[in-house]
Amino acid sequence: MKELKAWKVNGFLGLLIALGLVGGAVYYFIQENFWVAIPLTVLAMILFSGLVVIQPNQAFAIIFFGRYLGTIRESGLFITVPFSIHKKVSLRVRNFNSKMLKVNDVDGNPIEIAAVVVFKVVDSAKAIFDVDDYEAFVEIQSETALRHVATKYAYDTFTEGGLSLRGNAEEIAQELAQELQVRLAVAGVEVMEARLTHLAYSPEIASSMLQRQQASAIISARQKIVEGAVGMVKDALEQLESEGVVQLDEERKAQMVSNLMIAIVSDRGAQPVLNTGSLY
Repeated sequence: MKELKAWKVNGFLGLLIALGLVGGAVYYFIQENFWVAIPLTVLAMILFSGLVVIQPNQAFAIIFFGRYLGTIRESGLFITVPFSIHKKVSLRVRNFNSKMLKVNDVDGNPIEIAAVVVFKVVDSAKAIFDVDDYEAFVEIQSETALRHVATKYAYDTFTEGGLSLRGNAEEIAQELAQELQVRLAVAGVEVMEARLTHLAYSPEIASSMLQRQQASAIISARQKIVEGAVGMVKDALEQLESEGVVQLDEERKAQMVSNLMIAIVSDRGAQPVLNTGSLY
């Protein structure tokens, strides 16, 4: 199905004509001229049956004996095809707050997640005729897409370049909106925005995952410290040798590397030891 533009005329003009027909019918009924009064009454009824009042940001799909004739999007009073069925569709921007879902992330950890979806109907024909209930369709497909996206990523990660649900909210929201748009296009719905509103570990593993998260953060920080310490020791040795400050053999270099690494990497301040004798 594809939305079409329905036939319509100015409703105030049609209402004026219909009232005129009613007045004429009443007059001829009084005159007992039923051959004129009855046709005027029928014509007035036909015009009244085509009257439709449309509010702003609403659309009326016109159905005539099971056939879709088109949609009226303009607000106001109109006369359209008589004896047709008018199905109303809201074109307003709406929010859908998903339920809090319990799913497993890519690492198999149970998490709680929820999202809000901002959407509007852009094709009334698809929204009415291609799905049974487009609002229920949006609800079900939103939760399905949210589950699918949540299972593709870890709750949190400390590796460089890796996406996570907690650390990459913008990227996750964009992917969720794109997947929703693909799913909801069949219902004539445009997804304007989709964002996570709730994200947490499930209560049964929350405390243990917090400890794991803290341990992972410590390990990641230690790796950075060690990488920086190695670079600093290397630069120090190269500078000492290039400037001729001291000539070190391999054993003395190993001792200096050990001392510098301990001083840089240690959590506590280094305690200097004065050597009054010889290294050997």
